[in-house]
Amino acid sequence: MAAQTSSQAFSPRGALIEQHWQELASRRRTYSFIGLAILLIAVSGSLWFANETNAGKFFDRLPYFFDFFHDLIPRDGMEVVRALFDLPSPYDDGSFKYNYPEGRLYITESLYVPEYFYKMLETLNIALLSTLIGLGLGFLLCFLAARNLMPNPWIRGTVRRLMEILRAFPEVVLAGFFLAILSLGPIPAVIAVSIHTVGALGKMFFEVVENADMKAEEGLRAAGGNWVERVWFGIVPQVMPNFMSYFLLRLEINVRASTIIGAVGGGGIGELLRLSIGQGHEAKTLAIVLLLFCTIVAVDQFSAWLRRRLVGNQAFQLAQ
Repeated sequence: MAAQTSSQAFSPRGALIEQHWQELASRRRTYSFIGLAILLIAVSGSLWFANETNAGKFFDRLPYFFDFFHDLIPRDGMEVVRALFDLPSPYDDGSFKYNYPEGRLYITESLYVPEYFYKMLETLNIALLSTLIGLGLGFLLCFLAARNLMPNPWIRGTVRRLMEILRAFPEVVLAGFFLAILSLGPIPAVIAVSIHTVGALGKMFFEVVENADMKAEEGLRAAGGNWVERVWFGIVPQVMPNFMSYFLLRLEINVRASTIIGAVGGGGIGELLRLSIGQGHEAKTLAIVLLLFCTIVAVDQFSAWLRRRLVGNQAFQLAQ
């Protein structure tokens, strides 16, 4: 009798819940249909714009899309190896102006670093230096932007707006601006990537700081520690593994950004890639693409391994 009474009492509530879930499902289907329709309209409009108003005439040139890849096929398999290591080529007619040995880095009279490896090291140097600058400045700014460490809204808001301005423009736009002022070379590329990295890392850093456990900071406050001591001893040990993880992630991104900036005059391997494509030298283009692919994969794998070591070791220490 009691079970029957309970069933009767809960059946209206169950019906209301079922009705509510049906309404939510119907609403989700409606929103999904509207979103899909908007997406189709946007894609159709973009394709129309590309075809009708773009000078390239998207659909007119689409049948020739694979011609570029066909032109990249070298005359023999060893031509890519010869291009990669600056070895003499039987097909070189002297028309490729930045050919060996001008771009080599000679260690001794006979021992040298091939041009593409040297330029790849230059690109990695730009990325690493820029990321280190971004790490240092972002580290200093993030604690001033964190709500749990900086109660003054004027200071916190000013620092956050500054970081938003620094990351508002893509690296290639900043590089074009500094290249116009400082001329061609890696220095404008370092400045451009560093500026964007400060804003990006600063944002990620202060979000990590705001999620930190404040018990250690409160204990240091009760013991009479000043603001710098509370941050250095109470917050930094907690957030440093995540800081290093974001630093390594940003390093991977900056390697790609440095390559793109090189194509617009910022030095490094990107400049040679642009020139090789413009000259129509298929073997050198494939050699640079292969070197870029291997380098980026190596950087990604090393960064992933180091992140696991850093975060894993910290987690193990906390578990102890």
